[in-house]
Amino acid sequence: MPVRATKRGADRTPLSGDADVLICGASFAGLSVARELAGSGARVLVVDRYEIGERQTSACAAPTQWLRNLGLEDSIRQTFGGLVVHTARGVVDFRMPWTFSTFDYRELCALLARQGDFTFETAKVESVARGDVHTVTTDRGDLRAPLVVDALGWRRVLGRDLRIQPPEARLSRGLEVHPAGTGDELELWIDPRIVRAGYGWRFPAEDEVRIGIGSFDPRDRVKEPTVALARELGSPPDGYQGNWIPHELRPATSEDVFFAGDSAGHCLPLTAEGIRTAFYFGLAVGRELRAVIEGRQTRAQALASYAAFSAAHARPYKWLLNMQHCVGPLNVRGPLVHWTLRALDHRRLTDAFFNTYLSVAPPGFAHQAGAPRRTGAPVAA
Repeated sequence: MPVRATKRGADRTPLSGDADVLICGASFAGLSVARELAGSGARVLVVDRYEIGERQTSACAAPTQWLRNLGLEDSIRQTFGGLVVHTARGVVDFRMPWTFSTFDYRELCALLARQGDFTFETAKVESVARGDVHTVTTDRGDLRAPLVVDALGWRRVLGRDLRIQPPEARLSRGLEVHPAGTGDELELWIDPRIVRAGYGWRFPAEDEVRIGIGSFDPRDRVKEPTVALARELGSPPDGYQGNWIPHELRPATSEDVFFAGDSAGHCLPLTAEGIRTAFYFGLAVGRELRAVIEGRQTRAQALASYAAFSAAHARPYKWLLNMQHCVGPLNVRGPLVHWTLRALDHRRLTDAFFNTYLSVAPPGFAHQAGAPRRTGAPVAA
């Protein structure tokens, strides 16, 4: 399991200071925000409870073109052109119109961080006092910045507008193991014998396989079915990792703070895919903040623009959430899931579905106007 990396003992020195932009969270969303500020001249500080790349909590897979467009292709471990779905009644083999790749989390984070221009510190973010210059309290001291981003995940630490607490909150839950092994197919299981409302997965990543269970109902435990699926596939349940997964959009701004990734509910319902959307909305935040730094808009204008951008995605999120709500009822009705998937297994329908799904956060967004890229590495304060 991951070990908390916040400095301790003699290394746990007090932390204080001022920045132009304070990014709380150093994973997909937070690092994408920092990427867009490179070369802007802003003093950017990124803080996280863990070291960059330390705490993997997902199967780490994304559309290949997103990884290539962001210059992260060296982190790719395996690429797939299809998706094999197992149901209680058989197997449906979809050929996708684009490819999906598993990647190494630590390497991807390092590559993405090198595209930024920021100072990094480990600290546990606890709260924020709003103002013209916000004061963010951490377990090592207070940090001040007029532009603050919460990319800390589902807890929405800096948001007082929504209290997020499982199992009452609108969260799914996921758990996976990643034993050594190999495979050639990206696989899903939609089968009530494995999980009542949710799915299982097996994502090969070169020399390991990532096997897990996701449940749309946070009250359903996932450890036992994860172990059972791994054993059924002939793999030991080694290397547990998991997390809660938001499955509904939340306000992307609140009390003058920007939220991106899971803290804004940007993880897609139904598929629980949150990596490319974290890139996507992180880039969007970074571009709004860059415009503030360069004097092209005010903080208030940036907040309004980003909030509207996120809210404009409500329709596809609602569409995917409605489909998610159907999985459990269809599952308990035996062959309905299988025949529904079989009905989609025609090239035109398959291409239309997957292309529509990709368009929610299209990879071309990475190439839209943003910051000039730099190759420097983040430095310690």
